[in-house]
Amino acid sequence: MNFSDLQIENKLKKSIELAEFKTPTPIQSQSIPVSLTGRDILGTAQTGTGKTLAFTIPMINKLIKDKNAMGLIVCPTRELATQVMATVLKLNVREIGIGNALLIGGESMQKQLRKLGKRARIIVGTPGRINDHLKRKSLDLSKVNYLVLDETDRMLDMGFTPQIEEILNYVPKDHQTLLFSATLPDNILRISQKYLNNPERISVGSLSAPIAKIKQETFEVSQDKKYHELINQLVERSGSILVFVKTKHGADKIVKRLKFDGHKADAIHGNLRQSKRDRVITGFRNGNSRILVATDVAARGLDIPLIQHVINYDLPQVPEDYVHRIGRTGRAGKEGSALTFLTPSDRSMWNSISKLIDPNYKPPQRDRDQKRSFRGGKKGKGSFNKNKRFRDDKKSNFGEKKKFFKRDDDRKSSFKGKKKFFKRDDDQKTSFGEKKKFFNKDDNQKSNFGKKKSFFKRDDNNKTDFRDKKKASGFTNNPKYFGKKPDETAKSDDDRRSSFNNKKKFKNRKRPKSFKFNKFKKS
Repeated sequence: MNFSDLQIENKLKKSIELAEFKTPTPIQSQSIPVSLTGRDILGTAQTGTGKTLAFTIPMINKLIKDKNAMGLIVCPTRELATQVMATVLKLNVREIGIGNALLIGGESMQKQLRKLGKRARIIVGTPGRINDHLKRKSLDLSKVNYLVLDETDRMLDMGFTPQIEEILNYVPKDHQTLLFSATLPDNILRISQKYLNNPERISVGSLSAPIAKIKQETFEVSQDKKYHELINQLVERSGSILVFVKTKHGADKIVKRLKFDGHKADAIHGNLRQSKRDRVITGFRNGNSRILVATDVAARGLDIPLIQHVINYDLPQVPEDYVHRIGRTGRAGKEGSALTFLTPSDRSMWNSISKLIDPNYKPPQRDRDQKRSFRGGKKGKGSFNKNKRFRDDKKSNFGEKKKFFKRDDDRKSSFKGKKKFFKRDDDQKTSFGEKKKFFNKDDNQKSNFGKKKSFFKRDDNNKTDFRDKKKASGFTNNPKYFGKKPDETAKSDDDRRSSFNNKKKFKNRKRPKSFKFNKFKKS
């Protein structure tokens, strides 16, 4: 099948020939005939398979036939929107001449307003900027009858669901919708059921497996030696290289080091202005910089045919992004290579990525052994049994809360009960469990420790009562102390008090007169 065999307008056929699009890709040959009939499409295909042309050709053909119709293409990133518009401009030659507008953030609002004022019928943009124009009432979508949601899974991951639903409220219900996605998660299926009308399901290739012509390699390296290994790979490889990192700061840092080491490199991430992004991508396309260091903002929609190598300096945060990263190379049937650096901390994420690509994947034996050894920090079996034998020899049990200490039957002591904390034998008749009678000794001694008022109450022979605070000079458990004479004891409280009767003398003592320091003066 060729593009000339399609049931499209002759003007469009000529523009396709001028753009040098010759043989349709599988996604194009399957989806274009269906979309020309006016049916909704739910299409899934890997990046780099020609999805852009699959929905651009039917759109332009429809707008040529209907002079009042409008087409709206919503993309997740500025880069992807810019590339879709570039494809539209290739087909929308002077003979066709349909007005168009690119609505993306970072571009001049006045320039976009001028474009919209010239009756733009092809609108390509990102959700945020499209909503800005809708709030300004500078964009009218009441005549849109052809809607494309490109890279929908990426838009949902980026949190654009409310903006997409807001845009769909402005679009008439009677319109054709084409939803394209690289993956097909549950949220995509929910949106398709809500907004698509009996769609034709078109799928090309596996949703998770990378393109077969991409050679994938891994390299295990420690974190501190990553950069040195990156330099080695850059020297060994020829052609353009795309390096993916985790953060914006990391991208700028690596570019600075690469330039210091004599490499031509540039960074692209979310903090750059749109004009700067365009200059970086243009310079990379033209070969001015051989190395492009990017965050995941460039993982999808970056269509640069000359990328020959992709290096995952850092693993992505989401396993699905790995497929889109390495999909930047090997585009349009060309071969490419992808190298991934793996540190010990990346093992878990790499297992998730491998399982996404191959559902039958099983982690290596050493990974499973490591999980067992670090699970909960448990000790080995030998040391556990040794401790158990040690407790059995001592005949003590420390593990049970209810039976903290369990002594032998002769002593008959038990710590189990809260009310009877110590319960001794009947001869001693001692109970520690009752709050009112904390110590209850035998009748001969007649001592009671349980009452607060009579904390120490001795027998009648000694006739000593410690309740009188004035008479008590202290507490002791020495029985000989009470038989001593007063002169043999230490100083009484009255003697001690007498030594501190002269406190006023300290206050009235003579103090030196006040004086001032003379400042030192140089002679």
